[in-house]
Amino acid sequence: MQRLIGRVDEQRRLKKHFLSKKSEFVALFGRRRVGKTFLVRSLFESSFTFYAAGIQDGDTTRQIENFNSEIAHYGGRTPAAAATWPEAFANLYSLIETSPQKGKKVVFLDEISWMGMAATSDFVSALDHFWNRRISSRDDVLLIICGSAASWIIDNIVNNTGGLHNRLTDQLYLAPFTLGESEEYFREKGIPLPRFQILEAYMIFGGIPYYLDFFDADRSLAQNVDRMYFASGAPLKNEYVNLYRALFKNADGTVKVVEALASKRKGLTREEIASASKMMSGGTLTKILTDLIRCGFVRDYLAFGKQKRDCLYQLTDPFTLFHLTFADKQRRFTDDFWTRFSTTPAHAAWSGYAFELTCLLHLTQIKSGLGVSGVLTQVSSWRSRSSDPGAQIDLVLERDDKVIHLCEMKFSVTEFTIDKAYSTRLREKRTAFLTETGTRKAAHTTLVTTFGLRQNAYGAEILFQLTMNDLFH
Repeated sequence: MQRLIGRVDEQRRLKKHFLSKKSEFVALFGRRRVGKTFLVRSLFESSFTFYAAGIQDGDTTRQIENFNSEIAHYGGRTPAAAATWPEAFANLYSLIETSPQKGKKVVFLDEISWMGMAATSDFVSALDHFWNRRISSRDDVLLIICGSAASWIIDNIVNNTGGLHNRLTDQLYLAPFTLGESEEYFREKGIPLPRFQILEAYMIFGGIPYYLDFFDADRSLAQNVDRMYFASGAPLKNEYVNLYRALFKNADGTVKVVEALASKRKGLTREEIASASKMMSGGTLTKILTDLIRCGFVRDYLAFGKQKRDCLYQLTDPFTLFHLTFADKQRRFTDDFWTRFSTTPAHAAWSGYAFELTCLLHLTQIKSGLGVSGVLTQVSSWRSRSSDPGAQIDLVLERDDKVIHLCEMKFSVTEFTIDKAYSTRLREKRTAFLTETGTRKAAHTTLVTTFGLRQNAYGAEILFQLTMNDLFH
């Protein structure tokens, strides 16, 4: 099995639960393809007493049949195959009781949301009984539940108001790889991409290990993108549709919201989303937005100085944005579209926003690069309403020590040059920000670029600057 990359905190916490002197109940969730199953199997497969995975779109009968099959696979000797979830969990407990395994017995229920979505309330109640009446009093079981539909786990297990209320020992959210972890992943696979190309790969596919695993060391970055997405029979050609259908019960409504958000990349208010998606601004929209945020596809944030009711929602999944930008090209071109496109001015235009998004996904690294990791910092955006109409700053970092960073993120294939016109524009935006917000804090224009700033008189005016190398740390 491939070496486990990153996941340092998650490994530490899971190992701690495995070594504890009591039974533990852990929920692990994160978006599809992010590596949840790989993490658990890498750590504990040799200690599995039982492992079962839910079946996408399977009804209750199919789910229980699969559960029965796994009971038999792990040596269960039951008088009869289960026909209901209470019977299935009773048989699982019999398997645990008769297991000759020494030490902690790991029970891993993967894609539990597919089991639960197909069931009536008896699935959750059966799990409740299994943990509270059978396992919690023991000292030798590590029960791990896992799922890509994070909202189902949060709604039904984490926020359960019945017998499972506050029963979880721990809950872990598994995020996509960072740029640094992606670099380590490529190195482990023997793919010698320089950081600039790893950055572009991230701008397309994000830090999703499943996608990165398709890269071929014998092909260039552009050739890999063509083979993975644009070519006939490409493995990710239908990923967009499959991704949302697998994660969200209301997949059609979710896609409408996602595509509305993609049309305004800087973000939309709730009312603007309702209008663009032709959806009532009620409970259904609330549920969809909550689910998208929980699964890491959308972020909610405030404009500088605004209240919660003025919240903006922004689509932040690189692959979704890539697909919605180039889906038409995917249908019309094959084999070498990206190889040809990557040298055009249109590629540079796409790269600018994709780089901004990558920076937003690496706020921890940006704060570290600025030397303010330990300082409480609020994240927002700002748009001029009066003094400089149209001017906006996509990333405002307001530090608790009375300093504000007005971040400009610029993608360039070489050192970025600040000329007289752009220098004037930066000063105008900063002045407009100070005038309209009335802040008394020190506000500094801060540049995040790929290769840094070319030295000239205008670049010397910038006191704070970061490069893509800071994003890899």
